[in-house]
Amino acid sequence: MAEMIQVGVVGAGTMGSGIAHVFARSGFNVLLCDVEQRFLDRALGQIRTNLGREAAKGKLPEAEIEPTLARITPTIDREALAAAEFAVEAAPERIDLKSDIFRSLDRILRQDAILATNTSSISVTRLAALTQRPAQVIGMHFFNPVPVMALVEVVRGLATSDATFSAVHALAERLGKTPVEVNDAPGFVSNRVLMPLINEAAFAVMEGVAKPEAVDQVFKLGMAHPMGPLTLADFIGLDVCVDIMRVLQEGYGDPKYRPCPLLVRMVDAGWLGRKSGRGFYVYGK
Repeated sequence: MAEMIQVGVVGAGTMGSGIAHVFARSGFNVLLCDVEQRFLDRALGQIRTNLGREAAKGKLPEAEIEPTLARITPTIDREALAAAEFAVEAAPERIDLKSDIFRSLDRILRQDAILATNTSSISVTRLAALTQRPAQVIGMHFFNPVPVMALVEVVRGLATSDATFSAVHALAERLGKTPVEVNDAPGFVSNRVLMPLINEAAFAVMEGVAKPEAVDQVFKLGMAHPMGPLTLADFIGLDVCVDIMRVLQEGYGDPKYRPCPLLVRMVDAGWLGRKSGRGFYVYGK
């Protein structure tokens, strides 16, 4: 893995574009794959903007922006990932979608390639079982915004080999990240703890205990959180929060993980948070 130079990223949304950004910034050649050219164009525009911000803050030499972008090759042809020595899937948090991608990548990738998933809650073991390379499947859970956040949860599936874990742990460090070892379980550590907090904050609003601003203020001033749980929920996406709560509910069989009805209603209304312009708070264009 030390000499690896070609990586594949499947999914050019917020997380996938951020992952492509950090790999390219660290000197890797990146094949960024999605199903439509417009998603790739949007991702490359976002990466350019974010590299510009890094340069403005002195975190990246201005002269490195264009070479970094040049290391990212967009493609709508998943077969192009045959050239990748490592691939990470960053598709939406749906088991059917991820399963399809894993089956196809297992067929396309060379036999010795490692296949990672950026899932935030779905079983790495379950995805690995869809492939002919379960020992080379691992979770590499980045956090949003990927270029800024230091943490990567490196998630061992039941069959993940020590060699795969060591390679991905070292890879995360090459990206300037701090890898933390986690075993496969619904929600891993981050979302197993965070999502019930967000869910309970939503219950507090639904039951009239406090307004969203008050709930967030309690956590910012009383627990020294940089942002309150409901502001964070809007940032993550309320639909993503509900999806993860349902994974936790199914995975643990415990009613304490039932999504708050208010969250479900807001998602049904299209109030998804920042990305839709409205969640617990209203956001301007």
